[in-house]
Amino acid sequence: MTRSKLEFPEGVTVLERGWLSSNNIVLLGPGHSAVVDSGYSSHQDLTLELIKQQLNGRPLDDLVNTHLHSDHCGGNAKLQDHYKQLQTHIPSGNSQAVTSWDIDKLTFKATGQTCPKFTYQHVLRANTSMKLGLHEWEIHCAPGHDPDSVVLFEPISKTLISADALWENGFGVVFPELEGIDAFDAVADTLTMCEKLNAKTIIPGHGRPFTHVKAAIERARTRLAYFSVKDRSPNHAIYAAKVLLKFHLLEHQKVEISSAKQWLLNMPYFQKLTPMLKTILSTDKETTLDNQGEKVADWVIGVLCTVKAARIEGSMLVNQ
Repeated sequence: MTRSKLEFPEGVTVLERGWLSSNNIVLLGPGHSAVVDSGYSSHQDLTLELIKQQLNGRPLDDLVNTHLHSDHCGGNAKLQDHYKQLQTHIPSGNSQAVTSWDIDKLTFKATGQTCPKFTYQHVLRANTSMKLGLHEWEIHCAPGHDPDSVVLFEPISKTLISADALWENGFGVVFPELEGIDAFDAVADTLTMCEKLNAKTIIPGHGRPFTHVKAAIERARTRLAYFSVKDRSPNHAIYAAKVLLKFHLLEHQKVEISSAKQWLLNMPYFQKLTPMLKTILSTDKETTLDNQGEKVADWVIGVLCTVKAARIEGSMLVNQ
């Protein structure tokens, strides 16, 4: 965990967590405390300890989730169990799925990831604001990466909590596209919205906070153009497959190659990705409809090793 050295609005601390768990943003004011996003479930004990250190004996009043991917809400249940009066705020579009705990709609099953069951008390609505710590934060819709995602903007300091809508280098996988839903235009609109806010400081969902906002938006648009070329090339599908397997390795650090392949083959999103990726196997005469999933899984594992995001040690696939 890294504590950012950038200057933020008074009472705001960013706990930079990495790429398995989202960043945690702690916001403190007189008589009030809040946290934005709670990381992944396998880090939930560490998340609680880090937040307790920041609160220094104070209770945690509010927990806000920018969106409900498992790496942003996996610590919710742990925090709710420890802080009995905690009020949890989620995007309005997720309320029914959380109430019924529908892991299909919440995508936990689709990604092959885990998230302990949690509850909520309030929903976040676009074009409203809420006080977190010392400051009022505007709530803006930010669809694309996730259709129900929101970002939070503090207009006086011009600080934007951008979740996975904008990183220093790009943005998160556009998950609706994996479902066959056109969402690249939504990414473009969200980037335009971020640009119009004229933020000076970005606190992303992953990676370090940054101030070179215009350059980051241009990099994101370049990546979007690469993903959304007219011929529906598999660029984005390749990226998504690599990200999902890398996340699995970040969680487990090393797994049997056979287990990694089976995990991919069992994952609903990988099953949807396989037809999108079949063009990469077009010259492999041994590829058939029956074995193309295994061929694609082998290919994804090989690509991670080629770019040095993983390595093979005997029968093990090891994160690096």
